[in-house]
Amino acid sequence: MIYDLVEIFESLQGEGRNMGRPCVFVRFARCNFSCPWCDTDVKKRFSVTLEELLSEISQYKAKSVVLTGGEPALVEGMPEFVAALKERGYFIAVETNASVDVDWFQFVDYVACSPKSEFPDRIALRRANEVRVVASSPDVAGFCRKVRAIIDADDYYVSPCDRDGEIDFATAKSVLAELDGWSLSVQMHKILGFR
Repeated sequence: MIYDLVEIFESLQGEGRNMGRPCVFVRFARCNFSCPWCDTDVKKRFSVTLEELLSEISQYKAKSVVLTGGEPALVEGMPEFVAALKERGYFIAVETNASVDVDWFQFVDYVACSPKSEFPDRIALRRANEVRVVASSPDVAGFCRKVRAIIDADDYYVSPCDRDGEIDFATAKSVLAELDGWSLSVQMHKILGFR
């Protein structure tokens, strides 16, 4: 099995309930969406085998791994990868856009999803540990209510939109003012200047 990747690096989780947790981030190439405000490069930079991927992860100290992208749910060979990480005792989190629900999600420890308001009819996921919706416009409050009716989660967050390095807190605040049971999730890694 070959995995197409953008990068592997160790850092702290910068958002959501696990903010501050040391993690190894495995960023997979390719996404099925093209959001106008997306700040993530998802072009393939290199490919590795399962053994090479596990060997690279083992070089880091963190015992938590975040599978992110792109869209990890589109990656073939994930059940084998997740099983191998579990055998090695890793805490596994996945970050998904919620457009694809796959069986292997049930074997990870934490599912964080970020449904996209630009694609309101593409939500397939029904259960997650946390939901994060980017406040890309003031109209996002209606989308958040729809998401909450579809996805059962422990925590619901609104995240400020980042456009070319400018973090739009005002729109996030106005969206939150219209919602009950939602909190602010700031990308602390951007504010504090780490990856």
